[in-house]
Amino acid sequence: MTVIVTGGAGFIGANFIYYLLNAHPDWRVVCLDKLTYAGNLSTLRGAMDRPDFRFVRLDICDRAGVYALFREEKPEIVVNFAAETHVDRSIEDPGIFLQTNVVGAGVLMDACRDLGVERFHQVSTDEVYGDLPLDRPELFFTEETPLRTSSPYSSSKAGADLLAMAYWRTYGLPVTISRCSNNYGPWQFPEKLIPLMIANCLHDKPLPVYGKGENVRDWLYVEDHCRAIDLILQKGTAGEVYNVGGHNEMRNIDIVKLICAELGKPESLITFVTDRKGHDKRYAIDPAKIHAELGWLPETKFADGLHATIRWYLEHRGWWEEIVSGEYRNYYEKMYAHR
Repeated sequence: MTVIVTGGAGFIGANFIYYLLNAHPDWRVVCLDKLTYAGNLSTLRGAMDRPDFRFVRLDICDRAGVYALFREEKPEIVVNFAAETHVDRSIEDPGIFLQTNVVGAGVLMDACRDLGVERFHQVSTDEVYGDLPLDRPELFFTEETPLRTSSPYSSSKAGADLLAMAYWRTYGLPVTISRCSNNYGPWQFPEKLIPLMIANCLHDKPLPVYGKGENVRDWLYVEDHCRAIDLILQKGTAGEVYNVGGHNEMRNIDIVKLICAELGKPESLITFVTDRKGHDKRYAIDPAKIHAELGWLPETKFADGLHATIRWYLEHRGWWEEIVSGEYRNYYEKMYAHR
């Protein structure tokens, strides 16, 4: 089995690659990544010399390059993590999100359709559903919840989801879609909430929190997410959407306070900043479908996952400090300049 993982030098994609290599030693994994600002090749250092792994620097919008790679590798499965993902950046520059997240996904699906790939899996987000009110804790996102996006980022992800379902209905391309809640864990780019707060705490820098920090997110440990995608690839039904949630709703301010307590830092470091435009209030996923059909449930309690994540960032300071300094951008040239 050959699996092409796009966006595999990013946070969830890299964790998924390591998961596949450990869970399926008879599979070959090919990582396709453009290495934008959030793609970090050093994240894949532990896989680079394995005979069952290959890295290819390529933009998913490069139709000729994608087709050439697919013809060479003849993958049975393609898993698309490649995306621009940061909401704030999408507000500043929506065009690149539309290009990568919609056009790029379309290029991948065209290649899958033309070359007979057995499964195309689109990794999406709960943000395509918009948000839920803070005063209605009984409400959850299900697979039947209408799409109601709030940002250019979530709109571009919803566009890719709709395109995937159109390819299923029109062409019979065997697609599946997973929509996950907020992931956390090792290798996450330190512009996201949890790693940003860890890094700033360790440097005794201010901890910027939007508004009053009352926005609620459902947190999912990244390894649980990887296991869910693997189950969908093996047992999921083509043409179906699966919500993947952590059953772990937390206010942003409470997450930051937990990190302060874990690291022994004062809450006086917390600084409230102007809220994000169109900031979603609450995300909460009902994962009943994937549990009933595939037997998946999250296994990691939030307290355990957060503790493990903080410990990982303490033990891998060199990795994220290179990112904070910008030095990580030179890693690709160091690795490949003389190859």
